[in-house]
Amino acid sequence: MAVPPFQDLFLPFLRFVEDGEVHNRQEVSQHLAAHFRLSQSDVEEVLPSGAQRRFDNRVAWAKSFLSKALLIEATGNRFQITDRGRALLATNPTRIDNRTLAQYPEFQAFREGSVAEGDQASRLPLVREEAASTETPEERLEYAYQSLREQLGDMLIQQVMKCPPVFFERLVVDLLLAMGYGGSRKDAGRAVGQTADGGIDGIINEDRLGLDVIYIQAKRWEGTVGSPVVRDFVGSLVGHAASKGVLITTSRFSRDAEDFVKRVPQKIILIDGARLSGLMMDFGIGVAPVAKYEVQRLDADYFESE
Repeated sequence: MAVPPFQDLFLPFLRFVEDGEVHNRQEVSQHLAAHFRLSQSDVEEVLPSGAQRRFDNRVAWAKSFLSKALLIEATGNRFQITDRGRALLATNPTRIDNRTLAQYPEFQAFREGSVAEGDQASRLPLVREEAASTETPEERLEYAYQSLREQLGDMLIQQVMKCPPVFFERLVVDLLLAMGYGGSRKDAGRAVGQTADGGIDGIINEDRLGLDVIYIQAKRWEGTVGSPVVRDFVGSLVGHAASKGVLITTSRFSRDAEDFVKRVPQKIILIDGARLSGLMMDFGIGVAPVAKYEVQRLDADYFESE
């Protein structure tokens, strides 16, 4: 089964530590994985950023929420149940979620701390949203970031389509340079957009010394790019005795085109509009920073070191 919502972890988490012993997160993670019958692939599923496993993130937030409600007492990576936690389990609850935790003033203060004091109109929607949420705060932040990134990516491609072809050639040069290709700008400027034979739009050094080169075709297509276009590009590489090529489009490639490049001996990279805009954002081409947020976590090892 899929990794359960993090609020579903509260009750089995608290039941596990009911013995009063001091436990660590690895122990409770193994118990919860077995309790929910998670497969290895379920446990190893990562968040959209790829920086953390979803299951680990949800276990960590479950521990944090139970700790904020003073149901467990946590010190670094170790924790044990409190008298309040035992009292809650004594009521034999069938579920523990944010609504359950909201009965404790310490948890209310934790969840409402970011809302202006006395702003009850803002607090009530916040409580309802948190109670209904199946995702951790960190997951919601990641999904919001991905949504903003997708919107910006669409805007980038729309803007590229409005610009003249020569601008698109310059954009490709800027991007490849930012990625570490082409050596100097002077070298890259001569290489890209200077050859116009055989379906090749440019040649750029793969490394700063020019030990190998990459042949490029970059077009602002609007429709789906099919296998015939890719086949012609590969034919051009053969004609130039080239082994590496990059085909860039502002639209998308068909499944046949993607399958075709897997069958040829040349190393061909297909970059569609979504990947192109993603690379532009990753390497700061055509975008400017608005705000930067750094998400930190508790370094349990620091507090346990002697």
